[in-house]
Amino acid sequence: MKIYRSLAEVPADLGTTVVTIGNFDGVHCGHQTVIREVIARAHALHAKAVLVTLDPHPSRVLRPERKLQLITPTDVKLELLGQTGLDAVLLLPFTREFAATSAKDFCTTVLRDTLHAVEVYEGENFRFGSGAEADTHSLEALGQKLGFTAKTFAAIESGRASISSSRIRQAVAEGNMTATRHMLGREFFVDSTPARGRGYGTKYAVPTINLANYDDLLPAHGVYITDLRIGSGDNAVTFEGVTNIGNRPTFGPDSFAVETYLLRFHPVDLTEETPLRMTFHKRLRSEQKFADPEALKTQIFKDVARAERWFALRRALSNNVR
Repeated sequence: MKIYRSLAEVPADLGTTVVTIGNFDGVHCGHQTVIREVIARAHALHAKAVLVTLDPHPSRVLRPERKLQLITPTDVKLELLGQTGLDAVLLLPFTREFAATSAKDFCTTVLRDTLHAVEVYEGENFRFGSGAEADTHSLEALGQKLGFTAKTFAAIESGRASISSSRIRQAVAEGNMTATRHMLGREFFVDSTPARGRGYGTKYAVPTINLANYDDLLPAHGVYITDLRIGSGDNAVTFEGVTNIGNRPTFGPDSFAVETYLLRFHPVDLTEETPLRMTFHKRLRSEQKFADPEALKTQIFKDVARAERWFALRRALSNNVR
């Protein structure tokens, strides 16, 4: 999948395209439905399947006070989009100046003159142009004038409600990993690095690890069954684990951490720059304050036992499928 980070990077000989436009935070099941149709139509028309998205998310430019936490930061979003079969992603820099672009100018400059779009596919809530002035009906009308056709998709539903990035953020914020998984079509994960200043050396021999500060979306405070991938590529090692997200009230205030106890641990190479990917499977319990560290230790053993049973069942089911 080609990634173009400005209109100027799009080659003049790209050819005709079938396009979809949006933020695509999460690359959830609704997004995937539209993307599959774009790819199928592009193949049928001997065109390129192209997705147009924005960086940073418009909310972070236009409403920074909201401090929007993303399901998928841009690098993760691009990784997931790269697995779909798209030919290219156009990642447009979003600024206040760009936000002032009219719907007509956007369609003319981006869709007609740069991408040579013949078909454009959008969800029913799609809005674009200065002040979100235009909707899918406007897109259809502009397409008739500029030489492309537009198709609108109804929202995909999960649990009797439409799938949306905002619903997924709410589910994650509540610690509801089951609903999150159903809407994303995959497990929720975050990418980070080890917390700084904790003495990580070349060979790490302690079965707990803390994530560095993470500014995007994390699940609700509590204890979770997780997988933690350490490293990347052929050298990556994945551990099953139990992760606590929260302020660790047993140890006093101001001690927020995302701390994972690694099961069946063996020493690994680790530095403060080693990439980590934490995948959240199930919430075991909410965060709670214990009378003393010994009481906390007893509860941790119980959490680990529940996680061990969950992982054993997963392995058994996986072997049966094979």
